[in-house]
Amino acid sequence: MTISVDNQLGLTLAPGLTLGGDDVVMMAGPCSVESYEQTRRVAEAVASAGMRVLRGGAFKPRTSPYSFQGLGEEGLTILRTVADEFGLLVVTEALAEAHVSLVADYADIIQIGSRNMQHYPLLWAAGESDKPVLLKRGFMSTIDEWLQAAEHIASRGNKRIILCERGIRTFETATRNTLDTNAISLVKQISPYPVIADPSHATGRADLVIPASRAAVAAGADGLLVEFHHDPSEAWSDGDQSLPLEDVIRFKQEVGRVAAAMGRRLI
Repeated sequence: MTISVDNQLGLTLAPGLTLGGDDVVMMAGPCSVESYEQTRRVAEAVASAGMRVLRGGAFKPRTSPYSFQGLGEEGLTILRTVADEFGLLVVTEALAEAHVSLVADYADIIQIGSRNMQHYPLLWAAGESDKPVLLKRGFMSTIDEWLQAAEHIASRGNKRIILCERGIRTFETATRNTLDTNAISLVKQISPYPVIADPSHATGRADLVIPASRAAVAAGADGLLVEFHHDPSEAWSDGDQSLPLEDVIRFKQEVGRVAAAMGRRLI
């Protein structure tokens, strides 16, 4: 297993905001950008809770080609406009090699999703960008395959990599995926990159997102990528796993207590 750098000091995203240090960084927002009004409403709640990073999908890889595929560049414009209003960073997904430069124009962090973890031309393009890259683990991928995918990015010069455990597919069907907390703890030991968790995709159930987040932080996660929506029942994608905005403060309190027990703080 190749390790390209030795950097356990963390990845600085902005002044006072470092992944991999004493803080557990929250990245929160809607699964998909649906409108300016929807995104602004969620961003306002995220910022009011003291969170610093807004997540949201402008390009959405969906299992069915007939499902909502995202607003594209219009969604990127909405994300950037709303984030600037509230002083937030933006993390959003690039689906293809051609998307990387476009997403980089609007986002502070380029996300590569689970389905694209081994899309090598996309990894190479992200590796040639100067933006941090959030690499989600493939839902059928081993830890070694995940880390080797990160090396494809690093081999092109970009070592500003964030690894994201988002759940893997197992024989269990009661939840959407299975959150691999073993992977979080192990990768923290053998990889130089900060590791975050996506409890929304890992569970697929809003009622399990907070417990899964607590478990991820206890396992050593440096951050969390969580979906919130002002009306999950009307969400255009992944409403079942999106927390309502009224749970933002409860989330911060409950997960924050676990972080504090680990000698860290939730941002």
